[in-house]
Amino acid sequence: MPDPAPLAGEAVMRRFKNILEARGLGDIEAGPVDDAPAPDEPGHPEYHRRRRADWALKRWETATPYRYQNATATDAAVLEWATAAATAPRDAGFLLLTGPFGTGKTHQAYGALRHIADTGPEHYEVIALTAPDMYALLRPQGSDRGPEYEVRRLMRVPLLLIDDLGTEKISEFTEEATYRLLNERYNECRPTIITSNLPTQDRNGPDLVDKLGERITSRLSQMTTVVEISGRDRRRGAA
Repeated sequence: MPDPAPLAGEAVMRRFKNILEARGLGDIEAGPVDDAPAPDEPGHPEYHRRRRADWALKRWETATPYRYQNATATDAAVLEWATAAATAPRDAGFLLLTGPFGTGKTHQAYGALRHIADTGPEHYEVIALTAPDMYALLRPQGSDRGPEYEVRRLMRVPLLLIDDLGTEKISEFTEEATYRLLNERYNECRPTIITSNLPTQDRNGPDLVDKLGERITSRLSQMTTVVEISGRDRRRGAA
């Protein structure tokens, strides 16, 4: 490979130098070269965060029903929990959203999962299902792979959403399945979102203690952020 050659001869370069000196630019020294990548270039942390976020949001879309594809968390407490789940998942605990039918609990729940995905986590895996679908899956004939495989899958997934817990008929099976699942996730400190139309406690009517039993609600009372979503029934308003 030949040695690099100057762009012009000495006489030309000397003329350039004289012109620069005449303009008071002769003593200017070259400044530092900033060759760091821009936020939209590979190598910049923001570039890679966006790439991770794009990937996580695609997984979120796959796990989210069509009705909630535009879900966005707007409740301050829900957003605070979602941020904690994204930055320190082992410390986030459970998120329990309670309130009457149609007030937007499920919307907030999927919005929380979306918020986590949008932060660009290193790993994003989520399972979202209703409580009736979950119990159907955990019954002896509910899955080709068997109930034990399914319950362990729900125990170990990094993020889990159980929608409408407490709507099913209470039985020894549902109580035992729910306790095993939530107890394992509690012990392993895996973020879990639960929605329910029932309050945690109500002296005048059914509550989560009545539906789920003392063991389960005792677990829920520990390491759980409870957010009551109130307001009018949006489903009726849309009718």
